[in-house]
Order: sequence, then structure tokens, then C-alpha cells
Amino acid sequence: MVGVAARKGGGMSGIKRPSGAFRMVMIGVTVLFAALFLVLPLITIFYQAFWKGWTSYAAAIANHNSLHAVMMTLLMAACAVVLNTVFGIAAAWGIAKFEFRGKTLLTTVLDLPFAVSPVVAGLCLVLLFGRQGLVGPWLLGHHVRVIFALPGMVLATVFVTFPFVARELIPLMQEQGSQEEQAALSLGASAWQMFWRVTLPNIKWALLYGVILCNARAMGEFGALSVVTQPMQGQTNTLPLEIEYLYNSYGGLGMEGAFALSTLLAMLGLVTLAARALLEWKMARELGAAAREGE
Repeated sequence: MVGVAARKGGGMSGIKRPSGAFRMVMIGVTVLFAALFLVLPLITIFYQAFWKGWTSYAAAIANHNSLHAVMMTLLMAACAVVLNTVFGIAAAWGIAKFEFRGKTLLTTVLDLPFAVSPVVAGLCLVLLFGRQGLVGPWLLGHHVRVIFALPGMVLATVFVTFPFVARELIPLMQEQGSQEEQAALSLGASAWQMFWRVTLPNIKWALLYGVILCNARAMGEFGALSVVTQPMQGQTNTLPLEIEYLYNSYGGLGMEGAFALSTLLAMLGLVTLAARALLEWKMARELGAAAREGE
């Protein structure tokens, strides 16, 4: 086959490449879809939010219920990031560094939140911790309330963001192997010294990438939270729940407030994308510097 290609066009130069028209069509389709389904909706949201002026927009954002929804969103994201970071590191370390029975099953279970609808996840939590659930009556008997309370919201947010950190770390740690950790242990390092001085520096970029994705997913969660909590302004509403409440209401801020908070949630997402792009740039820069040093 190589000889045939060489006779026809002189090696690799004989391979046909896509025509300019084909490339333009593919690029055009991509740009068109991005404009219709990503850019245009964002422009519409920002237009609807600001069409009455900056003063009206600022009043909608500065509303007590809106500020409380922002705080609840940040709280849910913080809980999800902290818990899933701890779990993700432990799970990735166990799966990548050790062999044990059930490893394949555990790896598959990690992807469960990707396959299960957030609404179904919230319903499962209700059936487990609700008043008529499996352990709900026992918890209520001990004055512990999970469903329709803050613990249930945290559990729902953690569930839907479960795989993000672990899934970023597992392939990297499997590729790196355990030679450096074993060398550190052989030189007298403790387990914690090995982790802080060897493992963590090797996984820092993937860890930060997973944290960013986890945070973005947590801030935008709606389905599971809508099942495990009673949407109440100024108490349990996160930004997505507050937006839905305002969109369906005819009093107070109404549609105006819904669009204003939507822009706030969109800007948080854009900040997340910017952080991800910066992280990828720094990662590429560090890898390039390491490659040059290796030469």
C-alpha cells in the first residue's frame, strides 16, 4: 500500500486532502449551529435583562431574594467541590494504583450520574431519606431532616457532580503509574509526604480542571434540587430555582428578575469557561517547558 501511494503521488503527498469547499461547509455548519443554539439565546437573555436600563437590572440583582439565591448557589457549589474533590482523589488513587475485586464495577458506578436523570436522582433521595423513605422515619425520630432541607440539597448536588473530579484524575494517574510514589516511600517518605510532594504536584492540573467542571455543573443544577426541596424565596432557592420561580410568577420582579438572574448565572458560566481556558493555556505552557528541558 505504501508503494502504491509513493508511485501515485510521492509518499504522503499523494494522499488527497479535503477540498477548500468541503472545509468551508464544515466550518460554516459549526458556526451556524453555535450561533443559533449558543450565541443567539445568550444575546436574547442579556437583551431582555437590560432593555429597561441598568437601574432596573441592578434593582433585580440587588433584591434580597436574589442575593440569597446567589449565596445558596455558591454554598451548594462549595459543598459539592470540597466533597467530590476528596472523593475524586481517593477514588482515582484507589482505582489507578491498586488492583482489587470489583474494580471494574466501581469504575462503572462512577459514571452513574451521567446516565441517570437528575430528576430520578432526586426522587431516589426522597425514597431513601423522605418521611416515608427507607431511613427517613428513623432520621425524623432523631430530629434529623434531610429532604426539604439543606442536607438534601447538598446530597442532590453532590450526586449530580459525583464523577467530574474522579474522571479527570483516573486516566492521568493510570498513565503515570506508581513508580515515583514507590521511590518516595523507599527513601523514607511517609504516606502524607508522598501525597503532598509527589502525587499532588503530578495531578494538580487535572485536579483543577475537574474542580472547575464540578463547580460549573453544581451552580447550574435544577432537576435534582427541584425534587428534594420546596422552592421558597429567601430560604431554599438557588439561582436556577429562583429563575424558574420568577419566570412563572406574575408579581414582584417576574420576568424581569428571571432574565436578570439568568444573565448572572450565564456570567458565572462564562467565568468558568475563562478559568478553564486559562488553565489549559498554563498546562500547555508547562508541558512545553518540560519538553524543552528534556531536549
